[in-house]
Amino acid sequence: MTTQIATKADYGAAPLDLGLTRSLGAFLAGLTYEDLPPAAIHQARRGVLDWAGCALAGARHPTIAKLLAVMSALNDAPRATVLGHQRKIGTIEAATVNGQMGHLLDYDDTHMGGVVLHASSPILAALFALADRGGFSGRDLVTAYAVGFEAGVRAGQAAPGHHDGGWHLTGTLGSIAAGAACARLLGLDARQMVHALGIATTQAAGMQQNRGTMCKSFHAGKAAANGVLAALLAQQGFDSSEEIIEGKRGFCRIYSKVAAPERLLDQLGERFEIARNGHKPYACGVVLHPAIDAMIALSRQCGAAAADVEKISLRVNEVAVRITGVTEPQTGLQSKFSIYHSAAVAFIDQDAGIAQYTNEKALDANVVALRRRVEVVSDAELRNDEARASLVLRDGRTFDVHVPHASGTVANPMSDEAIEGKCIANATPLIGAERARAFAALCWNIENVTDARELIAALA
Repeated sequence: MTTQIATKADYGAAPLDLGLTRSLGAFLAGLTYEDLPPAAIHQARRGVLDWAGCALAGARHPTIAKLLAVMSALNDAPRATVLGHQRKIGTIEAATVNGQMGHLLDYDDTHMGGVVLHASSPILAALFALADRGGFSGRDLVTAYAVGFEAGVRAGQAAPGHHDGGWHLTGTLGSIAAGAACARLLGLDARQMVHALGIATTQAAGMQQNRGTMCKSFHAGKAAANGVLAALLAQQGFDSSEEIIEGKRGFCRIYSKVAAPERLLDQLGERFEIARNGHKPYACGVVLHPAIDAMIALSRQCGAAAADVEKISLRVNEVAVRITGVTEPQTGLQSKFSIYHSAAVAFIDQDAGIAQYTNEKALDANVVALRRRVEVVSDAELRNDEARASLVLRDGRTFDVHVPHASGTVANPMSDEAIEGKCIANATPLIGAERARAFAALCWNIENVTDARELIAALA
């Protein structure tokens, strides 16, 4: 019989002593508003403005009525505002509802710097729920918001195979991001921040299988709630592993086939991830945006009706094909992940906003007929924000378009005016144009807001 004396290194969760999570936690706990570069602060202004509009746009969707009924029954204590509903419920419950509202229409921001993460829905829903307690300024909110991006995006960069494993990053990385953001807002020290990261990460979940269902945006709500709970528990001394990202059974090793823990601290304090955020001009999966830009351009070029189109050919990055291959969507939520539907509505309407992804539009006869004439080719040589498209009319004429960088990406960003216009358009049906414009003014001046509850009250 062969025997071997076990060493500490043999145990599954034996410490590696790399100190990466601890170093990140110390940095995040110590980050101040004054440490943020102007670009990060400005992106925070844009992010709050954009997300709030998206949340209000999603507030009246039937999905939210179902969720709000359950959350209110669980805890209707008036502690945190449900945006657009003129009511308050429990803190964790409000974070859940607001987080789902922000992501429900797939219109919220997207970070694509090594991850595909809709960071603002979990982060801001969590921060708004805590900020409703009072005692926090606009600067406090901005600092915590930036901290959330650092934690969530960097954890994702340390797990480069995470998305390929079928995880929905807004649920998983969103939990980490929201936990760190809330910990910073509460002023937790370095060790408590590490524990908040650990508590949030151990709750991380969300599966891509739920694309096109109510559960997909529920991931963002749960991530926000996870973050609030993580920070409040850490504040009370609840502990966790201090190697939750890089440990032998840590996030970057069990949530990804490839681990790159060293990326967690890459250019920390020099590169701020919030400054590399993108925003959506279209209300659907971000990998569809290059194809939508191409179809709108083709529609304008040829000036033809859908009935005159013989064939549409799209060449896109392989990720777009893998994520958005729904051929015959039956609901608005499903259509947000159909490249065929998106190509058709973009050509017909020269737009891909909220109105193009309703249940009715998914079943529209003209849209259905055109999307069946769309051919899609996967091309690994194209970036995830790039597309090529060609169109053949029944009279034999052909048209071609190349989109090097989709609208709303870092390389082709939405302007401040476009971000504000999107927010006002999204918010006006619920709170009116005057209040929407007043909220926009608050966002552009967020660093001078003395009580963050002013922002929340403007959206109630």
